[in-house]
Amino acid sequence: MQRLALFDLDNTLINLDQAFRAWAEEFADERELGREAVDWLISVDRDGIPHRELFFAKLQRHFHLPDPVEDLWRHYRLRMPHLVHCRPEVLNGLSELRASGWLVAIVTNGTADNQLGKIRNTGLADVVDAWALSGAEGMRKPEVGLFEIAARRCGVSLDAGGWMLGDNLTADIAGGRAAGLRTIWIDRGTWSDAEHGADHVVSDVTHALKILQEGR
Repeated sequence: MQRLALFDLDNTLINLDQAFRAWAEEFADERELGREAVDWLISVDRDGIPHRELFFAKLQRHFHLPDPVEDLWRHYRLRMPHLVHCRPEVLNGLSELRASGWLVAIVTNGTADNQLGKIRNTGLADVVDAWALSGAEGMRKPEVGLFEIAARRCGVSLDAGGWMLGDNLTADIAGGRAAGLRTIWIDRGTWSDAEHGADHVVSDVTHALKILQEGR
């Protein structure tokens, strides 16, 4: 099996939940909405609304805001890349993985401007070989095509196998398995009693990096 490692972005390589909380606190403060608004925003986010436009439509209605939904969504996309961070140990782990002969890519769902901004602002662009963004490619995980694009940009094919690592059982684990990849699930405790089918289960991406380095 070739040394190809594909990584999810949000809540795998970066802590999106933490960044979202920071955004929610800023937003509530700017609009003078109060602490209850922060709790409401986080609660709605955790409900797993499938697209941010729907989230902002609900937000606009709830708080009776005059702003068009498109403007709220656009300002969020502009701000979020500046609120996310990638831990030094994750950046170093990816660099070490590549130095040991692995090809590394990011496969993520989301709008191209938002996701690319995160990749560049966190330093991830400097420690991976390629990325495939659903918003740029017109397809989303778990569609196999997005994994194929990431592999091709690394100069290889999925035919020789590899790994997919992520926190979402549908997009990352089921999608990775459908693409013929071995998988590592980053279990953040949000999928209780779920059947996962992953080759390994860890609580943090640094543990997953260790598994790859050890060749398990």
